Amino acid sequence: MDPFEATLLILATIGSMVAAVGAWFQDRRISEVQLAAVQRKLDLVMAHLGIPAPEEAEVVRHLENGRAIDAVRAYRKQTGRGLLESKQAVDRIAARLQDDRLKNEF
Repeated sequence: MDPFEATLLILATIGSMVAAVGAWFQDRRISEVQLAAVQRKLDLVMAHLGIPAPEEAEVVRHLENGRAIDAVRAYRKQTGRGLLESKQAVDRIAARLQDDRLKNEF
């Protein structure tokens, strides 16, 4: 095999590997999109049925200790949601906890 053929073989092998990796990433991205769609649908069904989303103990513990940033960080880690969604969810949980405390006082 001459050097030109060897070079072509190496380039073809690298191209095949790149194509395989690209296909794997595409499949992974599609799976993530499908999972996110299922999660949104489940959230809508739970909201329609009036089922509250489960509050993770770690998030509640951080809020009770006054560590809102740690609560957002824990929520993001548990759910995989973005920063804004996580902040809004933690704010809702904090408001619900505050309401529960006020109800228990009276």
